[in-house]
Amino acid sequence: MDKNTIIGFALIAAVLFGFSWFGQPSAEELEAQRIKDSIETVTRQKAEEQSKIAEMERQAKALEAAQNDTTALLYQALNGTAKQITLQNDKVALTFSTKGATVEKAVIKNFKDNNGNKDVTLFDSKTQKLNFMLSAKDANISTSDLYFNDYTLEGNTLTFIAGERNGKNITVTYTLGEDYLLHCKILANGMAGNFSPNTSSMDINWQENCRQLEKGFTFENRYATLTYHFKDGGTDYLSETSEEVDEPVEEATDWVAFKNQFFSAVMIAKNDYAANALFTSKPIEKGSGYLKFYEAKLKTFFDPKGVTPTELEFYYGPNDFRLLQDVEKESSFGKDLELERLVYLGWPLFRIINRWFTLYIFDFLRAMSIPMGIILIIITLILKAITYPMVKKSYMSSAKMRVLRPKLDAATKHLNKPEDAMQKQQAMMQLYSEYGVSPLSGCLPMLIQMPIWIAMFNFVPNAIQLRGQSFLWIDDLSTYDPIVEWGTNIWLIGDHLSLTCILFCVANLLYSWLTMRQQRDQMIGQQAEQMKMMQWMMLLMPLMFFFMFNDYSSGLNFYYFVSLFFSAAIMWLLRKTTNDEKLLAYLEARREENKKNPKKMSGLAARLQAMQQQQQELQRQRDDLKRRNDELRKR
Repeated sequence: MDKNTIIGFALIAAVLFGFSWFGQPSAEELEAQRIKDSIETVTRQKAEEQSKIAEMERQAKALEAAQNDTTALLYQALNGTAKQITLQNDKVALTFSTKGATVEKAVIKNFKDNNGNKDVTLFDSKTQKLNFMLSAKDANISTSDLYFNDYTLEGNTLTFIAGERNGKNITVTYTLGEDYLLHCKILANGMAGNFSPNTSSMDINWQENCRQLEKGFTFENRYATLTYHFKDGGTDYLSETSEEVDEPVEEATDWVAFKNQFFSAVMIAKNDYAANALFTSKPIEKGSGYLKFYEAKLKTFFDPKGVTPTELEFYYGPNDFRLLQDVEKESSFGKDLELERLVYLGWPLFRIINRWFTLYIFDFLRAMSIPMGIILIIITLILKAITYPMVKKSYMSSAKMRVLRPKLDAATKHLNKPEDAMQKQQAMMQLYSEYGVSPLSGCLPMLIQMPIWIAMFNFVPNAIQLRGQSFLWIDDLSTYDPIVEWGTNIWLIGDHLSLTCILFCVANLLYSWLTMRQQRDQMIGQQAEQMKMMQWMMLLMPLMFFFMFNDYSSGLNFYYFVSLFFSAAIMWLLRKTTNDEKLLAYLEARREENKKNPKKMSGLAARLQAMQQQQQELQRQRDDLKRRNDELRKR
């Protein structure tokens, strides 16, 4: 290091030392800085203490709020792990989840499903949701969000608790009966302060994707409906085919059912559901495995003081008329629930026939362990025996008109002009009156049989006893019996051909042909010509029935086939055993007797004659008026 470098470092050190000496604070400045630092330290410490006090106050307030805030009160129930517990008996197995404390799966035992399983799964956690909702002061409770981690199972009773076991909690208790009925009690314990004084109801939201449980989607879909029962009696249901969303029901109800063709899930309220409940039914496309989406938005009784529980009953089981009557007797609510109306028996007249006639015969024959196909044949024979007098009367009336046809032709052969139609009709009515024959007497007995046909149309598809029952070539009388199936859907036909439907249509064709032949033999003149036009319509009816009934149950088609077969056989037998010569002789003798003791025409025939005379008088007046007008024009 040279001399110049040493001198440079010395000068730099002297400058730094001098700057430090002259820049240091005085004693007064040091004291002022010390005081300033002390004030800032005290201020910071005070702020920290105030922050701690504020946090403690906030925590105290939060603790106080927690004693009144329902969500905080049940905060422990907002976390957990869902567990499954099963209640079951010989008829049903119900799986509950600790999350929500509701049934998440219902299995109905001893009924095979369409996949060959020995039991039917009515719904599971993926297809059904049930939520009970309570409006508290500071928050709303939704049971579907809560984990009922505290639960006990004793025999057939299962109890769920959300909250403190010996403090404030929500308790849900289920008791399974001997059959398909499940009793439920919901109680809020020690939570009166959490609800407004005017709280008196809870909201219920129930949803389900209705599963396809039978082979025939289209046919099953016709009988799957959201059904509900009015508090004062009577039932109604949403459309089977169209979509209805949040459809309001103005009257109070006491049960609602998510109904399949043969099985139902029913929720019954002891204290009814309030008016203006909202129901939804949406059809689901074929091939999805489901029929419809159901939803019910309901309100029912709730006691915020926890003195009186909210009581519900659930029915998960088959739509069996007698069984539903028995289950209703097991209900603890003591109400006329009319659960048997889940089995639709038709409009009032047809329901009376099925309720007080068909069901009793059906039950009697079932008790004898007769195969279901034979039962349908026996019921057909019984109905034919009951209606035989009316059928015979109808046929004999037609036979009388048939043997009188030559005489009618002779008496009216000069009245073939269009303007003579009224006079011709009057002459025919006069001749019928002389022989004591009523042209309408054959119609009324046949009309009396129609209610029986329609009653059976409603009874057979709803008879669960036919489900899974085989007969002859038929594997299941409750659904169609295909002889040919293909994978794609053809318009009007579907994806199969049903053998019983074909037999029914053939029998219908035969019966129609016999009926037309009988009617043709008794008609004359213009009536016969009109009958020829009607023949084509009558022959087309069996074809129309094929398109309608190809998806229907083989049991119904089989019943109609047997019924038409016997009807045709009875008609053929009556035709063979009727002697036209003796019948005509009888009518001639009756005519002579009527001549000796003439009777005034009465009833419908008299009214028809009076109408014809009035029309003739009007026609005469028109002719006179026309003649006068012609004479005036000539002048």
